[in-house]
This record gives sequence, C-alpha cells and structure tokens, in this order.
Amino acid sequence: MGEPEEQDTPPTFGPAALATPANLVTVARIAASPVFIWMIAAWGPRWATFWTGFAVAMTDYLDGLLARRHGATRAGAFLDPLADKVLVLGGLAALVWNGQFHAVPVIVIAVRELAISAYRSRAGRKGISVPATQLAKWKTFVQLWAIGFAVMPPLATHAHWVATLTLWVGVVLTVWTGWTYLRSARGVAAPQPGDNECG
Repeated sequence: MGEPEEQDTPPTFGPAALATPANLVTVARIAASPVFIWMIAAWGPRWATFWTGFAVAMTDYLDGLLARRHGATRAGAFLDPLADKVLVLGGLAALVWNGQFHAVPVIVIAVRELAISAYRSRAGRKGISVPATQLAKWKTFVQLWAIGFAVMPPLATHAHWVATLTLWVGVVLTVWTGWTYLRSARGVAAPQPGDNECG
C-alpha cells in the first residue's frame, strides 16, 4: 500500500464567514431574480423567459457545490432558502398577475414560506442554523418547474395543465415540509439547557 490519503480536509471558511464564494453566488441569485420576474410579467411565456429562469435557478446547484467544497456557513444556511423564496414567490406572483395560475395555491405556498422564514429568523437569533431538508429541496425543485412549465411556450399554449398539475404537487410538498419544520420548531421555542446546536 502507498502513503495514506489525506482525509477530512478542513474547510476554507468557518461557519461564521460571510463573504464566501457560495454566499456571493447566492446573493447574485437574489439580485437576478427580479429580472426573471419582470420578464414573466412583461413578456409572458417565451423561450427567453424560460432560459433566464433556468440559468438563475441553476445557480442553486453551483452555490451548493461551492459550499461543500469551501465549507458551509450560517449565513449561507439562511441566504440560500431566502434566494429560493424570492425566485419562487416572485415568479408565482407574476404568473398569478398574468392569469396563468390561480391565487389559492400560490397563497398557500406564500404563507408556508413566510412562516418558515420567520421560524428560521427566530432560530438564527438563538444561534441555531436551520438548513433546508432534502425533501424541502425537492419541494423547491417542483415549484421552480411549475414556473418553468408555465413560461415554456409549447406547454403554456397547448398543455398548461402540466404546469398546473406540477404546481399542485408543489403545494402538497410545501404543506408537508412546512408541517415537519414547525413540528421541530418546539425545540427552538423551548430549548433545553446547553442545547445550542442545530440538528
């Protein structure tokens, strides 16, 4: 056998770091989201709108890759879900404005997202990071594709039911993941002595 390989390489950035590559990508996603939202509201279903949204959404994978490579941070655990909410809620609101989606499912999603954001904010003030669960990431993925299908010209014109069905699947996942987060929130509301780590 040769020399043992080095393992457990320490992360480049600690949990308290702010200006990390991953966080900068996340902030760029937040800044770019209004452009996509404006395109939905002003142009409606167009390939330019679809590909702009696709490019903005794909930065989520990039910042995740960078976070794994350089080290996750508490700021990133807060900013990454926030960036997703800006993109999703803004996109859905623009589609309601255009008359492509009904308001009810979008309101359900918005209430859940705002409630979980308040939960994360409260947890953050206690020094507790609340990263997104795997199922919550799938929820966001489904929500984004509901928006994507709604602005994809062929589907928007001839098979809008695909976007509507995807949206309702996203609603089910949204409610389910919201309930699981709030169920675990009791530990944040009444923390045990010495319990200052996230699960």
